[in-house]
Amino acid sequence: MKVLIRADASLTIGSGHVMRCLTLATALREKGAECRFVCRAHPGHLIETIRQHGFEVVPLPWESGWRPGEAMPRHAGWLGADWRTDAEQTKLGAGDTAADWLIVDHYGLDDRWESALRSIAHRIMVIDDLADRPHDCDLLLDQNLQSPDAYDGLVPGYCQRLIGPKYALLRPQFAAAREKLKMRDGRVARLLVFCGGSDPHGLTLKILEAIRQLGRPDLAVDVVVGEANPHREAIAAVCRLLPNTRLNVQVETMADLMCEADLFIGAGGTSSWERCCLGLPGIVMATADNQVEQGERLARAGAQLYLGRAEEVTVDRLVNLIAEMLSQPAWRAHMAEQGMTLTDGKGCRRVVARMLASQIVLRRAVSEDCERIYVWRNHPQTRLWAIDTAAIDAQTHRQWFEAVLANPQRDLLIAAYGGKALGVIRFDVEADLARISIYLVPGLQGQGWGVALLTAAEDWLHRSRPEVRVLEAEVLADNRASMAMFAGAGYRLYRGFYRKGFATHA
Repeated sequence: MKVLIRADASLTIGSGHVMRCLTLATALREKGAECRFVCRAHPGHLIETIRQHGFEVVPLPWESGWRPGEAMPRHAGWLGADWRTDAEQTKLGAGDTAADWLIVDHYGLDDRWESALRSIAHRIMVIDDLADRPHDCDLLLDQNLQSPDAYDGLVPGYCQRLIGPKYALLRPQFAAAREKLKMRDGRVARLLVFCGGSDPHGLTLKILEAIRQLGRPDLAVDVVVGEANPHREAIAAVCRLLPNTRLNVQVETMADLMCEADLFIGAGGTSSWERCCLGLPGIVMATADNQVEQGERLARAGAQLYLGRAEEVTVDRLVNLIAEMLSQPAWRAHMAEQGMTLTDGKGCRRVVARMLASQIVLRRAVSEDCERIYVWRNHPQTRLWAIDTAAIDAQTHRQWFEAVLANPQRDLLIAAYGGKALGVIRFDVEADLARISIYLVPGLQGQGWGVALLTAAEDWLHRSRPEVRVLEAEVLADNRASMAMFAGAGYRLYRGFYRKGFATHA
């Protein structure tokens, strides 16, 4: 699968767009995808960071004097070029082969640019947070606490929407850290300060001054800044003067720092979902317009204390609120609990599964498939987790196989990816209910294909049997892999069966 990603970082834009796309690209690469970035070389770009992660980057020139001449979109000035120019430059950067997916994560682009890029991409995915402009896309991701109907009228009717923090593009380290997370005992021994990759308002320095005035040398402090932070040297100088304070630059171990911390102080953005995943209570300020509404929503959800825009928060107010938070263990515990209910850190897996599902080809089994399905079904890896673990003789299998093909209420499908067999799915349909049986071709277990295969199967069923409203699966009590697969695809345990309604199907 060939993937082209259009995203920028700058002192104004920040690093969040590029970093979440980098997380997604890394996950796609693990599934064999070839990912290429196209980025404009704004001051504060992260082109070298992307390359250090092993991805090709096509840099676009930045013109310091460029100003947008059109009112839409609202953040057109962030693009650094006219959208038509950007579209032509991106086409050149795409190379000679059309992309299976074009991913665009940029507030300065809308449906005009996306439509112009249709000629070089089979499918387009938009990552957005604002719901303030139209898009021409096949898949839309908004990982924030957003209303499901926020994009009504802004995307085509066929566009699939992935809405909410369960799709947050977090690095795998966060889901892994959550599994081993130790409950905090109510004490606050370590603070974590992070104000985004670029910190345009100098919020980090303001927070450090508040910590100094707080007069708590017993507190250890971790300060995280990005490579593009223009105040980096000043921050380093302050950190050297404060006791028990450690400066971390462009870290890859944020999950470890969050697990060690007892209280977060800083900016919103993607770090909010990282913090929620690990149950870290936070005092949060908005360093960009798009963080304001999410900051308020997370505060209403009880997952953080939101102070408003960073430039409006005084040092005195910070001192008072940090002191108050330190004295309220029950408040912090409530924040941690509420945050952990919002995201489990596995959102990137869900997004990748949705993208891969579009590349999985499903077809009905035919009589010539009888022998190889027999081999796959009798393989020890398949039988290990089957409801009936006994080996089946060839005659019994052939009779079963012929009966399934002849039954109009049963669908037996074979899935393939990249021309190679991936798995087998069977639907047994009764009125509006379909029972699903699914397994991977032996040798592919444990590689993370389950959710993608299940998602593709659901899409096929939704198109082929629109009368089906509920899916149901039986899973052995000790089959943790299948439990995780169905849970990851949105199924819920109901009277011993995993169930999912198509009404909530993404």
